[in-house]
Amino acid sequence: MAQKNSKNAPAKTVVSDNRKARFNFEIEDVLEAGIELKGTEVKSLRTGKANIGESYAAEHQGEIWIYNVYIPEYLQGNRFNHEPRRPRKLLLHKREIGKLAGAVQKEGKTIVPLKLYFNDKGRAKLELALAKGKKLHDKRETEKKRDWQREKSRIMKTMG
Repeated sequence: MAQKNSKNAPAKTVVSDNRKARFNFEIEDVLEAGIELKGTEVKSLRTGKANIGESYAAEHQGEIWIYNVYIPEYLQGNRFNHEPRRPRKLLLHKREIGKLAGAVQKEGKTIVPLKLYFNDKGRAKLELALAKGKKLHDKRETEKKRDWQREKSRIMKTMG
């Protein structure tokens, strides 16, 4: 399940992808953050069954935390297992925390997780986006564009 980027970038093993985020939000800025995990969480992530579809990030006491990420319990974890939906601290620089917290407070933006993956060094990373919620008419417009692109590719395929 490794992905290779086009610019000779190292492969990323994507664990979970938030596909609805690009439909529900207008993505403005994307950044990568580390995530503080317990041992059983890492082992569970390696099985590839996490879900970030309903999760969000928020600032709390000068740190950014991610809430509602579902990482299932590790089957061989016994009593050392973790809580599946516990809040997890994100590892960011102070400058990045200030930028995200300021945008949320002043401009009313949202911090949305896009992808949860392992980088080339085997570290769990979270791709975050600073986003603005779309209105209903914006969502309809996005859907129209996507349908037109699909139809256009079908026409081109039949034409030759």
